[in-house]
Amino acid sequence: VQLQASGGGWVQPGGSLRLSCAASGFALDDFGIGWFRQAPGKEREGVSFINVGRKFYADSVKGRFTISRDNTKNTYLQMNSLKVEDTAVYYCVASQNYYFSTSTGDYEYWGQGTQVTVSS
Repeated sequence: VQLQASGGGWVQPGGSLRLSCAASGFALDDFGIGWFRQAPGKEREGVSFINVGRKFYADSVKGRFTISRDNTKNTYLQMNSLKVEDTAVYYCVASQNYYFSTSTGDYEYWGQGTQVTVSS
């Protein structure tokens, strides 16, 4: 299983970014895909997860972030109304779980991170 995250960058507060995660090496229906993030000096935090059409979000991003998935094993995280506190390295993750776990140990596969910086 390989996960390739992209789409990070710099944006001003209130702006938007769209992250993409390209997955390969597994059957589409076998894994849910999600996003974690890690800000400097902080632990990794679960952000969002999608599996079997069900979508989950951390309270800190509800109403601002939207996760979606297409039929070509690509998963997206649309991030709107970005805040300075959203600044972090964002990781694409895969799990055979059907629920959203905030424990990093519940995710079998991790992609490389993509940096998101929100500042003025």
